[in-house]
Order: sequence, then C-alpha cells, then structure tokens
Amino acid sequence: MGVTDPVDARLLAAVAEMGRAAVHEVAARLGMDPREAAARLVALSGSGLPLLVGVECDPNGLRAALARMSAPVGYPPQQPVYAQPYQQQVVPQPVQQYVPQPDPFAGYQQHQPQRTGPPSTPFPVPTGPPSQPFAAVGEPISTWGPPQSSSWARGDQPPNTGGGPMDRTQPAVRTPRQGKVGAVLETSGLEGERLAIQLVEVVDPADYLFTAAGYRLQPGERSIVVHTELTNRGSTPFATLPDLYLVLVSPDGQSISKAPVSLSSRPPHRIGVQPGEIASGHTVYVVPEQTVITSVRWSPRPDEEALTLTWAVE
Repeated sequence: MGVTDPVDARLLAAVAEMGRAAVHEVAARLGMDPREAAARLVALSGSGLPLLVGVECDPNGLRAALARMSAPVGYPPQQPVYAQPYQQQVVPQPVQQYVPQPDPFAGYQQHQPQRTGPPSTPFPVPTGPPSQPFAAVGEPISTWGPPQSSSWARGDQPPNTGGGPMDRTQPAVRTPRQGKVGAVLETSGLEGERLAIQLVEVVDPADYLFTAAGYRLQPGERSIVVHTELTNRGSTPFATLPDLYLVLVSPDGQSISKAPVSLSSRPPHRIGVQPGEIASGHTVYVVPEQTVITSVRWSPRPDEEALTLTWAVE
C-alpha cells in the first residue's frame, strides 16, 4: 500500500522509529491532537499495513467508574461510555538497539507493554513558551534534597481581596511554583486536578545506570535520571502520564525532553493517578556530554505557563 497523505507518512515514520508507544506519546512527538492521531492510526491499521493499534486499561477501575454513574431520573438505564487514555501497540522493528524491559509494577492487573525504543538521541519537546532559567552552575553534580511541603492553593484564581466573606473553596495564598530539588510543589491539572509533585532526586551523570540496563551511549553523550512523585490530592483522576512534559532546562532556556527508554533498576511512571494515590517514577534523558542543566520543569501542557512548576538544580 502507498501512503500519499503527508500527515499519515509522518505518523508512520514516528511509529516506525519508536517501535512501540502509546498514542498520546506519538501525538506529542508530532505536535498532533491525540484523537486525530488515534483515528489515523486505526484507519492505517485497517489498510493492510503491519500496524496494530490496541488499548489497555485497569478493569477494576473502569468497573468502579461505571458503578459510580447513575442514569437520569425518568429514563431507562444506559451504559455510559467514557474516554480513557489509550495505549497502542505497534509491530516492533526487526532490529532495535535497545532491549525490552520487564514490567516494574506488579500491583496492576494488566501488563504494560515495554518498547524497545529508537537510538538514544532525544527528540525535541513540543513547542511551548520557555521558562526563565536559573543561573548556570559550573558543572553538573548529583543532588538530593529533603522533602518540603506547603498548603495547596488554586493557582488559576486570585485571593479574595474584597471585604466580603471568604470563599471557602479558594485559599487566599498562592502556592509557590518554584523550589529546589527535594521540594514539593503544588499545581492544578487541565481538568482541575489537585496535584502535588516532588522532585525527589536528580542523578547526573547516570551513565552507569543507563549502560547497566543494556543501553549504549553514543560518543559525546551522557545520561541523566530524574526521580519524581506525583500525589493526586483532589477527587478528579489524573488521566495522563505524570512525566509526559517533564523537561530539563539549560542555561539558555532550551528544553530537553525525555528519551524513550526505561531502566529496570529505576521503574518509569505509569499512565493515570487516581484520587488519593501517589505515583512514583523515573525519567531518563540523554544529552550532549558538555550540556549544563540549571533546572527541571513540569507542566500539564507546554502552553500552560500558569500551571508550570520549576525546580532549580544546583
């Protein structure tokens, strides 16, 4: 089959390079809407190409969500359909540089497919306004920091400055959105989720972890591993990958996105965090050997600067 649509061609090229990936990760890499990417992949899968698009879910979680919904009064019960994040499976390439890793989380009933991944060169982060970098340091070092905490506040609403009664749903003090390694910073998700994120550790360089997992760095490269924990303190599920837009920032403000690899000794994040749950995971980066990292930045989407969190790396 010949592919004439240039968007389909770019989509298939990205899938062929990644080998195995979630639909939203392929869409983020190409700057596409995940729904459009999913529709195109399903159509291409049915056209005879060696492409398989699949889904993965938490069966108990879906049943619990369905049980919480009730039909409108006066109407017969209907089975609602919910949009959940989709996990696609594509046929991997015959030869890959990386070896698949075992499932690091045994608590889930489903099995998360592991991708073999492309070469170690990182792909560019989706376009978004760069954050202002912190002052550059002389050379990267491994850093740790003690956990800190602060009271949660809505970052998208100003405090009550009038003389009327205080709105109990809106704290009067904004939560700080900048800190150092070890700090717990709080923000909101795109659906109003109440999130608290801790940058637990930055391991730089992490070449020994990278090579111990069976990967190989190219000459002039080094690897970095970032450990984060995301706590969902609200009642709305956080339905995406916790480190999807977790990037490193260089002194000139350039963003460095994660590499599509995972380490068996440092388990990666899994998609979705239910209310009250804490998700812990590690993110791997491959950067030029001489690159200096000044900060780590998290955002629910690159253009949501008001919800962005930044940790300085000293």
